[in-house]
Amino acid sequence: MKTSHSTTLAILVIFTLVTFFANTGALPTDIMEERNVVTAREMVSDGNWLVPTMNGQLRLEKPPLPTWVAGAIEAVCPNNLGAQRLAAGAMGCLWTWFLFLTARYIARRTDYAIIATVVFLTCYNTVLMGRSATWDIYCHALMMGAIYLLLRALNEERDYRWQLPLAGLFLGLSWLSKGPVSFYTLLLPFLLSIVTLPSITTRGKWPYLGIMLGVAVVVGGWWYAFLLIAHGDAVTAVMAKETGAWTNHNVRPWWYYWRFFLEMGAWALPALASLALTYWKHHITIKRTYLITICWTVGSLVLLSLMPEKKMRYLLPSLAPCALLVACILTHLKDTLASGKADRFVRTLFVAQSVLLILVMLGSAVALFGLHAASVISVPMRLIAAALLSFAACDTMRAVASRQPMVQVRAVAIVFATAELLLLPAITKAVGNPDSHSIALAVGTPQTQELPLFHDQRTPIRIELVYNAQRKIQPIDLNDVKEVRAHMPFALVITASAKAPIPTTLLAEADTCPLGYFDNNLHRHSNRHYTDDLRGRVLLIKGKQANNPSSQANIKQTR
Repeated sequence: MKTSHSTTLAILVIFTLVTFFANTGALPTDIMEERNVVTAREMVSDGNWLVPTMNGQLRLEKPPLPTWVAGAIEAVCPNNLGAQRLAAGAMGCLWTWFLFLTARYIARRTDYAIIATVVFLTCYNTVLMGRSATWDIYCHALMMGAIYLLLRALNEERDYRWQLPLAGLFLGLSWLSKGPVSFYTLLLPFLLSIVTLPSITTRGKWPYLGIMLGVAVVVGGWWYAFLLIAHGDAVTAVMAKETGAWTNHNVRPWWYYWRFFLEMGAWALPALASLALTYWKHHITIKRTYLITICWTVGSLVLLSLMPEKKMRYLLPSLAPCALLVACILTHLKDTLASGKADRFVRTLFVAQSVLLILVMLGSAVALFGLHAASVISVPMRLIAAALLSFAACDTMRAVASRQPMVQVRAVAIVFATAELLLLPAITKAVGNPDSHSIALAVGTPQTQELPLFHDQRTPIRIELVYNAQRKIQPIDLNDVKEVRAHMPFALVITASAKAPIPTTLLAEADTCPLGYFDNNLHRHSNRHYTDDLRGRVLLIKGKQANNPSSQANIKQTR
């Protein structure tokens, strides 16, 4: 029995909510989240909403919109990472919604838009970034809204009077979220992909295009203008630093993104097959949509490849056009297999994709009963997850037998929903650090909550420790007796990586008392990412008192 579009759309909405909101607190924090939340905390505690700081230092590298959102959430729900991630999830939903609308408008087919949306929601980086309280998801979600409105306005002779100014608002908000990133990686290749379409017209629309640009400049640029006036030297220094980072940091060869299709995860094979332009342009059933999306995808990849600095996570914006491109292939499979018009290449592609998915699904179900799985997930949960994964594998087999690619799409959605609803906490527990001991336990006791936190200025402090301590850890010159006296009593954070010894001048002036130890590594000790920068001890530094135990003895115990 066929499912109506309305029912399918309702299920798609539920799947979207599961993708971004189920078990939002399960994943460990990453450094980008911690930077954003630390900046948001200081916005609230210090009231510096226009001039952000991070651990007391100016933080002008990132535009402020996502941090303003994080600050507003911090003011209402202090120290609540789950609440912070809800905002990112909302942006993920917004991006998904505008992607669906864009897909449906380009192809004029709801089934194509549904497939594109499911493909997008079953990409690992989409799920990850929609659950991280960072900047990336904001700029791309808002840019997708601008692209949809701009596409409508350039193709139609009505409604452009409000669509173009609204597109300008989205453009400005995207710039205020992460500067030109989404303009370069998402908007520019899109414009290049549609510029030759005969339906595109700007006749009579130039005044409103001017309004769009004006709104975008005002909304996206006012904060930068304010900073140039108030902190011109700092802005210049940041611009020089960021420019240097893009040209000297993580520099990779131009072909670094050759394996971009692997970022599509379950859809890697059709993503790779979609590049067979000479074949598809003569056979695909939605040729116009295919040509737009392949130009958009390849354009985004080429522009990203031209930048010296490269990281695989920078491919995030490319997932949107690539999902549209993969949906073209899957829609073609759906049309031709159902009608019996599929040629050998299409049939082989469909069977190969199905076999790969079946192997992964069954392998994952079996892995749930491995020895290590027993320590991180309960037996009932393993049984339910394994049953769902096995059902998805059987569904995929049925898709092959009945030649129904849509059943295959549904099976992949079931796998991801199972992971998000049942397995995320177990995955996090499996890779986490069993010896973790947060610095918050040492500095959050009643006797230390009011103490200022410092670290030796000779050893930089990691932002992860600032995040977990839930307050600033500022540098102090331990050789400056006058400065030390001025701040006593205080808590001194000493990491295991610190190579400089405690100055004898400090030991002569102050008593020290261990307050606790910490290990904020998210990974196990055997992992290559484990670092001494995130473990150590906290000392109480106070004025020297008579008849106290030797300070040096206490110091030796803390090293």
